[in-house]
Amino acid sequence: MTESEPIVVLMTAASGEEAMRIAEALVHQKLAACVQVLPEMQSIYVWKDEVQREREVLVIAKSTRANFERLERRVRELHSYDTPEVVALPIIAGSDRYLEWLFNSCEAS
Repeated sequence: MTESEPIVVLMTAASGEEAMRIAEALVHQKLAACVQVLPEMQSIYVWKDEVQREREVLVIAKSTRANFERLERRVRELHSYDTPEVVALPIIAGSDRYLEWLFNSCEAS
């Protein structure tokens, strides 16, 4: 993956308010072109050797590989979790016009 490649970043947040605060900061600071906040869901995971069941909100950001480190750092600054999920997946194909908009909407490195 090169620095200029588009990515999708998946995150979870403890509440809708926290998710919106993160989403607005990422878009405002041009670390993501678009951020979607999905309704509350149930997450089941192991934390400190115990199975946890928590309500969380899914956050999906469209960005570039070049922005990932700054995006992750900003999410960690705003997030209530000690270890927030911030996972990037490559966009292997997309419409030319959409990807052009994505690149133009994200700050250059």
